[in-house]
Amino acid sequence: MDVSAFLNQVMRDPQYAGQLVHTQRLDGRAGRYAEPDSPVSGALKRLLERVGIDRLYSHQAQAVDTVRSGKDCVVVTGTASGKTLCYNLPVLEACLTDPAARALYLFPTKALARDQLKGLLELVSDDSQVADCIRAGVYDGDTPTGQRRHIKAEANLVLTNPDMLHASILPYHPKWSRFFSQLRYVVLDEVHMYRGIFGAHVASVLKRLLRICRHYGSQPVFVATSATIANPGELTARLITRPVEVIDQDGSPCGTKYFALWNPTGDRRNKLARASATDDAVWLMTTAMQSGAQTLTFTRTRQATELVHRYVQRSLMEQGSVLADRVRAYRGGYLPDERRQIEEDLFAGRLLGVAATNALELGVDIGSLDITLLVHYPGTIASTWQQAGRSGRRNEESLAVLLAGNDPVDQYLLRHPEYFFDQSPEHAVVDPENPYVLAKHLKAAAFELPLDDKAVQRFGSVASDVV
Repeated sequence: MDVSAFLNQVMRDPQYAGQLVHTQRLDGRAGRYAEPDSPVSGALKRLLERVGIDRLYSHQAQAVDTVRSGKDCVVVTGTASGKTLCYNLPVLEACLTDPAARALYLFPTKALARDQLKGLLELVSDDSQVADCIRAGVYDGDTPTGQRRHIKAEANLVLTNPDMLHASILPYHPKWSRFFSQLRYVVLDEVHMYRGIFGAHVASVLKRLLRICRHYGSQPVFVATSATIANPGELTARLITRPVEVIDQDGSPCGTKYFALWNPTGDRRNKLARASATDDAVWLMTTAMQSGAQTLTFTRTRQATELVHRYVQRSLMEQGSVLADRVRAYRGGYLPDERRQIEEDLFAGRLLGVAATNALELGVDIGSLDITLLVHYPGTIASTWQQAGRSGRRNEESLAVLLAGNDPVDQYLLRHPEYFFDQSPEHAVVDPENPYVLAKHLKAAAFELPLDDKAVQRFGSVASDVV
């Protein structure tokens, strides 16, 4: 899209009153490509060619070489940079060469696990040789009982989440003995989500997982992916208690991105108040859709998501636009089939506008959009860039707009744009030895296998006192 033309159109609108306070141009880059030390097998090469991939980005080739060598790694590259292939390629390669090999994929949400399964099955579906070797399934709270039995007995790729691993897999590890004895890879997708108390729980779950693996004689390699944070290597190493190699040189191409800061107009009657950022988002989203730009609007609450959707749709209907049927809301609380249909329609271009909570911030594959609108500062610089990164095709211009609220942090960022654009993303902090968290997980570990001194030491320096 032509970002300059769109912004000029907005500024000519009668509603415009100087809300655009800063625009930052972020130059695009050409793609950098590389080949792994050993070429991928013929079957995998055919798969990639069928989906239009004739060569790997440099970070993908580096990840494949690292995983093949048996080293744990974390891949930290931009949105839509092909991080999924960084773990799918070595996993598929292992399954082709060794039918007994197993892999465990951990995702922070059920929706993300099912989206990744869909992408994986679509990748292998056109090649019977590969498809016959891949027996993948999602094991979560929505999985029917009969299907769970088949996954335990037959699956060589199991996609799940940390809660399900904690509550329904590790305590019943004898039923999974064949899977754990042949476990070669553990994938931690969106590892930046595992921080704070949640991260402390996940760290303990992973310690229990490694303990079970040792019991069955396996030592899996960890492959993690992350959004941009200040300390991806440190975070991943603390979660898995092993050193990791950081792969952060993004080789994927991207077009020029414009990042605009938007401050709603002040209230003439009340100097301490401003117009609603949600109202301005409705106006901008409506204008963008009418310009043919596929637009995603992030809001901070479910209620705001529904309001943006309703008001945009009503505005388009009042103007007699056929686009009124091409806008939807997306948030938690929808049925899984509804969410997947919205994701599919957005990816296919049938939807031109979606208002969403941060449920779409994670790596659900929705393609690349033209414009992202962020209604209020998301709370962290890392989340802001993650949401803004949803817009942008490889060689085309894209736009992200942060619409400030009236709170002090939002207003500070708009008055000091250099602080935002020069600041590095936040550190992700996790304390794997939180004694209150350890107390619960050590009980779980004792249920799974008897605890001895060596096992307790693997849970950290304070574990013996907790025991």
